[in-house]
Amino acid sequence: MAAPSSNNVPHVQAKFFTKQPQFAVPDTPFSIPASVGQDELTDLINGILQTESQDVSSTQFDFLINGEYLRVPLDKHMEQKEISTETVVEIEYLERHPAPEPQDSLLHDDWVSCVRGSGNYILSGSYDNTLRMWNFKGESLITIPGHSGPVKAVAWVKQDDDPVSLFLSASHDQTVLIWEWNKNKNSVDCVQMCRGHTESVDCLAVDSSKTKFCSGSWDKMLKIWSAIPSSEDESTSQSDGERLPKKKKTDSKIPNRTPLMTFSGHNEGVSAVTWSGDSEICTASWDHTIKFWDLEQAAQKSSITGTKVFLDISYSSVNGLLIAGSSDRHIRLYDPRSTEGTVVKSTFTSHNGWVPSVCWSTTNQHQFLSGSYDHLVKLWDTRSPKAPLFDMSGHEDKVLSVDWTVPDYLLSGGADNHLKVFRHTKADS
Repeated sequence: MAAPSSNNVPHVQAKFFTKQPQFAVPDTPFSIPASVGQDELTDLINGILQTESQDVSSTQFDFLINGEYLRVPLDKHMEQKEISTETVVEIEYLERHPAPEPQDSLLHDDWVSCVRGSGNYILSGSYDNTLRMWNFKGESLITIPGHSGPVKAVAWVKQDDDPVSLFLSASHDQTVLIWEWNKNKNSVDCVQMCRGHTESVDCLAVDSSKTKFCSGSWDKMLKIWSAIPSSEDESTSQSDGERLPKKKKTDSKIPNRTPLMTFSGHNEGVSAVTWSGDSEICTASWDHTIKFWDLEQAAQKSSITGTKVFLDISYSSVNGLLIAGSSDRHIRLYDPRSTEGTVVKSTFTSHNGWVPSVCWSTTNQHQFLSGSYDHLVKLWDTRSPKAPLFDMSGHEDKVLSVDWTVPDYLLSGGADNHLKVFRHTKADS
């Protein structure tokens, strides 16, 4: 079967297939011009579908060859990938990913250094030393003082249908605070102060059991803490079974907590932490290394050495892969399980500045977000390493933090004092 084309134009034979049965076309080779791109291929598929059924509306498609998105004309892609024009090329197609839609731009009093979503709520930290709670309607629920320095990291411990939620904040003031938020009363109490770091605490991560968390600091140390509000590791005495009293933010007698474990090994500040297993933590550092730590053995497990400062990492429990943002503007994809050859599986280059924040989708094994000093947030697919799926503009200064914990929303915070919210709509599958 031949697609409409001009005479004397080089053609290739192609077979099309899809994992979306509503868009399936006959499994026969088509002769198509070698120079076609996404738009021409989309027109071809829509033409075939509409020939078979008059009720089909036009759909925008993306195309993959050997698992990689087609982003240049077909003949150029085949040349780059050394695919012979004499073979029948198998081309997968799928409904094109809808563009994220800007929903809100929420103003803070200073840089928005960290942001995390959970359920119906957004937690953000700022250089004005405060935390803020928002809902996805764009309403500010509460502003929370408590730190004496810029807030550098936030993390949810527990956020569900229970009236009381639990979250963490880390600060330039060298402390991590554990907070309880009563949603019914919309009141927040600091229930524990975690002391032990001697420099700014820049990153936090909570384990899957929600009973422990780790922190990384400019003091080069990784520390492990209990995330349970009233556990037995308190330095403040209490009788058996007695629950720690809730302390007001201004109460100087907030119980102190000491770390369960401390790991040293980095030569510069720890820029990012993530749990890569139930008893394994991954850290990134300004010393150009990514390190893996085994909690059961209380020792460093392995290390990855790069050429520039690592600014952020994100581990996906969906695919077991790690992404890292760097000061050289590149994002690199690592397979921590790799034992042969380089562990760098792919490099994503599109930003024009430092990449201080990356975040995997929690539901899609292929997609992740990145934020950069070039003022842009980018939505990537690992099958399209040459170009992002979308650029999300709107920030007028450096992007400092991105988050995709809530599948329907893409979040970013920046040095323009804004928290941006984009609505994410999945394509039909």
